[in-house]
Amino acid sequence: MDRPQFLQRIVEWLRAGYPDGVPQGDYIPLVALLRRQLTEDEVQEVSVDLIAESPPPPEPISKIDAAVRITKVTHELPHEADIARVRSHLEASGWPFDDSPLTSATPDNPSTDLGDPPTATDDPSSGRDETDEPDGDES
Repeated sequence: MDRPQFLQRIVEWLRAGYPDGVPQGDYIPLVALLRRQLTEDEVQEVSVDLIAESPPPPEPISKIDAAVRITKVTHELPHEADIARVRSHLEASGWPFDDSPLTSATPDNPSTDLGDPPTATDDPSSGRDETDEPDGDES
């Protein structure tokens, strides 16, 4: 759908919903409904740029990287729906997408659960096993 046709449908929708004109108190909610979205061309542009910047072999593209690239295109904070559209486009192209880029998982520690801080009994360099009990017999 081209822009003039799209704008015509918006005007028709507004006229049907407000045959006597838009009340002043409804302007802000209407503008919120008409927020900017990425066009299909912009989704493709963002996806191509993200793929071009990603190091080989295909490294997963993070949600943050996608959001930053969308911001550069729209000059606005990205909406979840736009990030989801970019994600779908990337995945359809066979490119991995990382929804949780802020986890602490590493190849040595695949768990993202940081758990409780270590204690002295957890330290293997302490020379004590946590099952060692003082025998009280120090002669």
